[in-house]
Amino acid sequence: MNEQNEWAVKANGATGRIDKWLAEQQDWSRSQVQDWLKAGHVEVDGRIVKPNYKMSGTEEILVRIPEAVELEVLPEDIPLDVVYEDSDVIVINKPKGMVVHPAAGHVSGTLVNALLHHCQDLSGINGVKRPGIVHRIDKDTSGLLMVAKNDLAHESLAQQLKDKTTERLYIALVHGEIPHELGTIEAPVGRDKNDRQRMTVTDKNSKAAVTHFRVLERYEGFTVVECKLETGRTHQIRVHMRYIGFPLAGDPKYGPRKTMKMNGQALHAAVLGFKHPRTGEMLHFEAPLPEEMTFEISQLKKLELES
Repeated sequence: MNEQNEWAVKANGATGRIDKWLAEQQDWSRSQVQDWLKAGHVEVDGRIVKPNYKMSGTEEILVRIPEAVELEVLPEDIPLDVVYEDSDVIVINKPKGMVVHPAAGHVSGTLVNALLHHCQDLSGINGVKRPGIVHRIDKDTSGLLMVAKNDLAHESLAQQLKDKTTERLYIALVHGEIPHELGTIEAPVGRDKNDRQRMTVTDKNSKAAVTHFRVLERYEGFTVVECKLETGRTHQIRVHMRYIGFPLAGDPKYGPRKTMKMNGQALHAAVLGFKHPRTGEMLHFEAPLPEEMTFEISQLKKLELES
């Protein structure tokens, strides 16, 4: 077996199921750890154990992390809303419901599949599974995304994201009426130890996260806000707005269930700005709200006028 990495750790008094404990130590999903245990990639005191092995607290554990298996990513003729394109970059207005890059369970119908058909030239820095992808937005978040068409562009755009010089504004519809006009949420985001598919505000195994928001409109029980990302953590806006008590409407993971007839969270990447990697020119793009969000907001307006 080809190993990409080995990780040795001592239990140091930890007890309970080994799969749960290991998942909490690193940014791994519990299902991934269980797969490794079943495949014999985890040794406890030199022997293979099952995922439900109960730890005594004295064990020495070795995890052999296998190399990621490359998925076969094929070009697919999927229509794209191209906002801007030249020989270095392409800006896409991604529809809600489209996954950005292939992964287990989503090997086709993704933005990467569509890009491979649309462009013959995409950067290879992030490997076969994510050609050209510099940043991503969630499946059920719509809006603007920048893609690198060569390695020079990829390195430049990635550095701009790291230096926090890109402009990224989102429009969100949230539950509750936010009383103040402006705010900043500065709270670290990491994986939820009780549910590895969710993120949460936590001090454990987390990364710094900052979201600025501005109230645009208020309706009975709801607020439309503009969110500006200073960092780009997984599910950041969704987690941060929930943390301050104003979860996104339609969000099946972090919000109240079935409050609106929406397929996923009411979140749209409305503005994207960055410096062109070759010319240095500042580029600025805007994408209108998707029809589903526009409809829900219009219904709130209608209810307010009728009351």
